[in-house]
This record gives sequence, C-alpha cells and structure tokens, in this order.
Amino acid sequence: MTPSELLLEGVELMLFGMGFVFVFLVLLVLAIRVMSRLIEAFAPHTPAPVASSAATSVKPASPMPDAELLAAIQSAIHQHRARRG
Repeated sequence: MTPSELLLEGVELMLFGMGFVFVFLVLLVLAIRVMSRLIEAFAPHTPAPVASSAATSVKPASPMPDAELLAAIQSAIHQHRARRG
C-alpha cells in the first residue's frame, strides 16, 4: 500500500470512530431524557421539607471566647513557633 492509501484509510477510520462515538453519545442523552420522563411520571411527588424555625435559630456568638479556648489556642501557637525555630 502506498502512503497516500494508508493516510486515506487512517482518515476513514478516524471519521468512522468519531461518528460512532457521536451516535453513542446522542443515544445516551436520549436514553437519559426518556428515563427522566419516566421517573417524573411514575415516581410519587414528595414536597420539599420545610426547615423549622427552631432548627434554623443560631446561638448568638459571644464577643469573647472562654478562657480554656484562649489557653488552648495560645498553647498551639507557642508549640508551632517552637517547632519552626
């Protein structure tokens, strides 16, 4: 086979492969859409849960952290600085 024939066969194989992948992806998208419609038709509709006001209330942040927390933070900073030198 001549180089031009090999090149022509390579291009033909490339186009065949790209076409096959394109057709597969189109069929995949169609299958997903059909499954989505079937699920919408047959699945029971459940309303979205409503968040209660008790669950969403947030404890107001205190202006100053407690003494134990400050001591732990200071100890961690001291250890970090001691390791770094």
